Amino acid sequence: MSTRIATFSLFAIDCPDPVALAGFYSAITGWPVAADSHQGWAELESGGAGATLAFQVVEEGDFRAPQWPGQEHPQQAHPDFDVPDLDEGERAVLAVGARKHDVQPSPDRFRVYLDPVGHPFCLVKA
Repeated sequence: MSTRIATFSLFAIDCPDPVALAGFYSAITGWPVAADSHQGWAELESGGAGATLAFQVVEEGDFRAPQWPGQEHPQQAHPDFDVPDLDEGERAVLAVGARKHDVQPSPDRFRVYLDPVGHPFCLVKA
């Protein structure tokens, strides 16, 4: 039996414009962008759903989007979002600014997309 040391509360993503990227992920999750968000930091309000997503500024000239599946600029981490229907989920994320990645290892179980600044994320069939 193990004891918990901490509770996972937030996943922060580097980006050039935290408020804009928070708006993109808000459209996917339905969670609103926190009112105290600003140019250097933005966070979503998960409404008690547990952990949330946050976005922190990296100056645009210093930001390098991860390259997946290549390793020149590895992704290091990515979020997954469960959806009941992959085709419907795909239509919805593309409509809010996602791009579908060319590499799709298992498109009947999960699909890989890029957010507006190039971070990979997946839709997973629930």
